[in-house]
Amino acid sequence: MYPFIRFAKEMLKYRNAPRLGVCDLHVSHHRCWPWDLDPWVELNNGRTLTLYDLGRIPMAMRTGLMDVLRANRWGITVAGNTTRYRRRIRAFERFELRSRCIGWDDKFLYMEQAMWKGTECANHILIRSAFTSAQGIVPPAQVLRALGKEADSPELPPWVQAWITAEAQRPWPPNI
Repeated sequence: MYPFIRFAKEMLKYRNAPRLGVCDLHVSHHRCWPWDLDPWVELNNGRTLTLYDLGRIPMAMRTGLMDVLRANRWGITVAGNTTRYRRRIRAFERFELRSRCIGWDDKFLYMEQAMWKGTECANHILIRSAFTSAQGIVPPAQVLRALGKEADSPELPPWVQAWITAEAQRPWPPNI
């Protein structure tokens, strides 16, 4: 089940937090609860993806993006991701969730997020999101202009550019 109560708590907690720039870092703190666990008593990999929402959506609120989306009747959807898992997060452990936008191209906004246990990164995700409207995909530059920001993206890191290239070569639909 989606963590609606935790989501509401995060939105309330950050509703009056200082505004962030589009590519500024949003940091939040969480705990791994029993309902987040897999049979090995660690944070379930699928639940990890869900918990990343607890960083992305408040970050979008703090940048003013949520207001722009609502005003224009636009949405935002995850259009792809890749996750690297390196350390277990076990029952009742606290972790820090770091979220930031790293840039955009003509179709997608790219964000990275990581869960940290102290000085160790437990996992890291690269996400590309698409802005949507009734007419289809809204170019990120248009959304940034509506936000009153520069429409030009910071240069995407080489590893992100390599991922974009690899994803473009991936067959769709899959041959499975």
